[in-house]
Amino acid sequence: MHMSKLHIVFDNPVIPTNTGNAIRTAAVTGASLHLIEPLGFNFDDKHLKRAGLDYHDLADLQIHSDFDACMNALPDARVFAFTTQATTWFTDVEYQEGDVLLFGTEPTGLPEEHRNHPRVTQEVRIPMVPARRSMNLSNCASTAVYEAWRQLGFDGAV
Repeated sequence: MHMSKLHIVFDNPVIPTNTGNAIRTAAVTGASLHLIEPLGFNFDDKHLKRAGLDYHDLADLQIHSDFDACMNALPDARVFAFTTQATTWFTDVEYQEGDVLLFGTEPTGLPEEHRNHPRVTQEVRIPMVPARRSMNLSNCASTAVYEAWRQLGFDGAV
């Protein structure tokens, strides 16, 4: 069975339950999850294990030493940076197999140098009502990957 490969990237995640939830999302959607160090937790964290449950072995998880190492591991991919700074809605993108959905660290979002990195194809945002800071990181990743996967016809789903 062929699966459309999408890539979720968490840049310097610090809350273990968000990463655990993203591991589960990656496992059930067939996406790859990429984590960029430094991480704000270790993989023995009980919250990470509880959130990821038994999906760790079912997910394609890769850890990269820094931002450039991650981008180099995905050399031909389009990179969509999710940020509240963007004006384009994430649903206005026509996603393709191999696309990267890039998310920043929980407390501060993507740093400016990563939002403006030459590999970033476009900055996009998930719509929210005014005067709200941001959505939960794992919820953002799930929302984004399901929209991209929907556009790809839920390739590989049952």
